[in-house]
Amino acid sequence: MHAALLRFRVIAYVVGTLLLLLTLGVVIEVAADNKTLVSIVGPVHGFLYIGYLILGYDLVRRARWPVVRMLLIALAGVVPGLMFWAERRVEAEINRLPV
Repeated sequence: MHAALLRFRVIAYVVGTLLLLLTLGVVIEVAADNKTLVSIVGPVHGFLYIGYLILGYDLVRRARWPVVRMLLIALAGVVPGLMFWAERRVEAEINRLPV
């Protein structure tokens, strides 16, 4: 369980950081008409977000959580900054589970 949690935490931080960069890129694109950051970070974030969903599903399955929790984890991946909060909540929930 802890290996699955570690994999999830790493991908959550990477994807969360990329989402913040992508959000900054959209602001730069609108303000300065420069699409460079969006064109680089966007595809990488999209690809890694799929990995985030897969690792999130693996963790939810191992913890035997309801599907609603998986939907909330997935939603956290599309709201800038929310993924960091959600990752901490998931870690706390996993650590409360009996070994």
